[in-house]
Amino acid sequence: MKELNNPFSPGAGKKPPELAGRNANLERASIILQRFKAGRSDRSSIFTGLRGVGKTVLLNKINQMADEQKYYTFFIESPEDASLAKLIIPGLRKILLLMDSKEGAKEKIKIAANALRSFAAAFKIKIGEINIEVKGPAGIADSGNLDQDLVDLLVSVGEAATESNSAVAIFIDELQYVEKEELAALFAGLHRISQLQLPFVLFGAGLPQLAGLSGEAKSYAERLFEFQEIGALETKDAIKAIQDPLARENVIINTGALKILLRETEGYPYFLQEWGAHVWRTAKKSPINEDDVKTATRNAISTLDTGFFRVRFDRLTPIEKDYLRAMAELGKGPHRSGDIASKLGRAVEGVAPFRSNLITKGMIFSQQHGDTSFTVPKFDEYMRRVMPKFLPHPIRSRRRM
Repeated sequence: MKELNNPFSPGAGKKPPELAGRNANLERASIILQRFKAGRSDRSSIFTGLRGVGKTVLLNKINQMADEQKYYTFFIESPEDASLAKLIIPGLRKILLLMDSKEGAKEKIKIAANALRSFAAAFKIKIGEINIEVKGPAGIADSGNLDQDLVDLLVSVGEAATESNSAVAIFIDELQYVEKEELAALFAGLHRISQLQLPFVLFGAGLPQLAGLSGEAKSYAERLFEFQEIGALETKDAIKAIQDPLARENVIINTGALKILLRETEGYPYFLQEWGAHVWRTAKKSPINEDDVKTATRNAISTLDTGFFRVRFDRLTPIEKDYLRAMAELGKGPHRSGDIASKLGRAVEGVAPFRSNLITKGMIFSQQHGDTSFTVPKFDEYMRRVMPKFLPHPIRSRRRM
């Protein structure tokens, strides 16, 4: 079969050829967008889930929906160790410039532009000239207090949208990397926007620990957002994600081959795309058979090991690798922290800092107190492949000076 016609193209955040199993999430997002645009209150949405379940794909699709509804939008991905304030300033600048070009220099747009300048100055953030010349009143977003100034800034943008009979939607991926102080300030701004019923909505996404981090940042987070957990696809949807793209190329996959593929991928959307791409390259003709999928499985695992898994593994210290290898030794998980520490031959308190670092790096999360799970599906299998022997490094105590 020609590679040119391969319908599967796995990649981070790339829309699959068949976006199966997410209709309910998209329908809810459509309603939220329509309600905000009509001036009706609703909650913003945050998607949580493991790596490779399609959270970014959902954000991109909803961003497209918002654009089609004539929202002013911007999309950012929050990297580790980056300031949220610095990340959102360019997006808000773009929105205000677009508003000004379409609506003219209305009073609320001037005020929002001044708030943006003041906020950037207060937090020493460089921005380009926003070319909205009339300055608004002083005292907005210029105190140097992040919690108050970000509230002022977001509210002023929301008020500008109201005056322009428009709406704003922002999209933030990898929200779990946002520092607690900044997350709290962002939530405070969205809370005030909600109280004022301004047409300003957030769609966010992050790893499973994000729900807990949000509650720690602001106790009202559970009332401010709809937290939608995104998981592996149900069997019928996983089948659709494979069969429909193949059918459009006049290719079928036999029942036995499909069963093997579903078992190996466990219904995770990214893995379905990876296996689908390799199955296409392996098969010589239709129908795709069991041997094709078995060969494709070896190739897919090799690709994941050198890319998807490896890039995460290489960021770890030797002791952090040992911690994950101990988890893998215990099985798929979740595992009790005490059991992992016992595997390492250490007290829970002795390995707690390494566990904390792994959570910060987005490698593991805690579903409930004391439990630990991988954030990356099938990572336990990878750890056993990349570190066949379980030989923990000694954890040396710091010498007292």
